[in-house]
Amino acid sequence: MFQATAYSSNKAKDYERLIKQLTALSEEETDATAILSNASALLNQFLDEVNWVGFYLWKDDELVLGPFQGLPACIRIEYGKGVCGTAIKEWKTQLVADVSAFPGHIACDSASQSEIVVPLSKDHDIYGVLDIDSPIKSRFDETDKIYLEKFARELETFLK
Repeated sequence: MFQATAYSSNKAKDYERLIKQLTALSEEETDATAILSNASALLNQFLDEVNWVGFYLWKDDELVLGPFQGLPACIRIEYGKGVCGTAIKEWKTQLVADVSAFPGHIACDSASQSEIVVPLSKDHDIYGVLDIDSPIKSRFDETDKIYLEKFARELETFLK
């Protein structure tokens, strides 16, 4: 059974604990939807000041909405479009302090002000992206980027 954890004020240490929780929740599971659902819930519980946490999965040359926490979202995102499509095209994490300044930003939720998107792979192929939005500008920093990329790499080990 999962129990919510009180986190400390040490962001890096808390992220390490979060990654261990992901491993504990995922290591006996084989269903990707279940794993991604728990991963989005875990991140939503862990991160403060976020309004959307979830996944877009690569299907038929576009990103399609997967498990998430938050308001209803855009269902399909084209390759290279918006922050998520750009993360896939450039194959690198997109850390966006102000989404209104991002060329071609797709506004699924008008409350979103900043965003971080981490690409996911499986067997060296595109799997999708982890997408997190915040109603606060500059919500995500380099520590978030480093540890959300570590979270994504750990998550990829369970995607079969």
